[in-house]
Amino acid sequence: MKRRELLRTALLSAALATATALVSPLDALAQEKKFTIGFSQATTIEPWRAQFNKDIIAEAEKHPEVELIITDGEDRTEKQVADVENLIRQEVDALLISPKESAGLTGVVQKAVDAGIPVFVLDRNVDTDQYTQFVGGDNKLIGRAAGEYAVELLGGKGKAEGNVVEIWGGLGTQPAHDRHEGFHEHTDKEPGIKYLLDQQSADWKQDEAYNIMATALRNHEDIDLVYGHNDPMAYGAYLAAKDAGREKDIKFIGIDALPNEGVTWVANGELTATFLYATPGAEGLRQAIKHLNGEKVEKTVVLPTMKVTKENAADILKNGF
Repeated sequence: MKRRELLRTALLSAALATATALVSPLDALAQEKKFTIGFSQATTIEPWRAQFNKDIIAEAEKHPEVELIITDGEDRTEKQVADVENLIRQEVDALLISPKESAGLTGVVQKAVDAGIPVFVLDRNVDTDQYTQFVGGDNKLIGRAAGEYAVELLGGKGKAEGNVVEIWGGLGTQPAHDRHEGFHEHTDKEPGIKYLLDQQSADWKQDEAYNIMATALRNHEDIDLVYGHNDPMAYGAYLAAKDAGREKDIKFIGIDALPNEGVTWVANGELTATFLYATPGAEGLRQAIKHLNGEKVEKTVVLPTMKVTKENAADILKNGF
């Protein structure tokens, strides 16, 4: 009996050793995961969105307990809705979403909430307040800062005058409306400032902004300032003006301040200024993990901004924000 017992123990030990050997390092890592978090990105076409993804991936690498699933809406609302529905079916522990359009994504966000999934809305809001948290910049505040600087560039408060081209982001997005309204809070007080276009949208894209600006240049002899709702659109307008030989007569203001885009273009003297619109990915993921660990999170987290001009652009490129 004793010999049989020893044999059984030896066989059991061998079986356990074999099973352990069959667990790969990746399997072992998967077993350590505590939370599955889904992130629905609107698109990866825009450079700001690509940086957004890099930032959230870098933050996820600091949290071995988290499995992060990222989907790409490919700049189509219907694709992003389908992505979120798929994440709901996967029963993710939390959903992070940066909507292409506010109204178009509201229904599926509510569906996630109704399924008991905490939802963290990043950058662009939705038409419901049932989410757990919003993380993003204050677009109206940034628009105000841009408008205040535009007044300064055009002669100062009470004396500003000039013709302004405003190039909108997506008309169906809240950030575009906030950046417009904030800007006009200052510029509309100046009777000497005239607006040459009426809600011309380039949908956040450089090439479309180039075309809008090229048409504006053909139709208007005097353009003093361009306000693009993001840096690629402001830069597209700059390139159109440069091709027309008129870039030196015009000031260009954008928003985003990515180091390899807006800040570099300001340092090169191509844009006059840009305003930081930090990506919310890393902070959004941190907040979701806090919530899943039982910690209290605020309803809204507002990320800071700053003005970037020729005076500080080189230092920012060297040392960061």
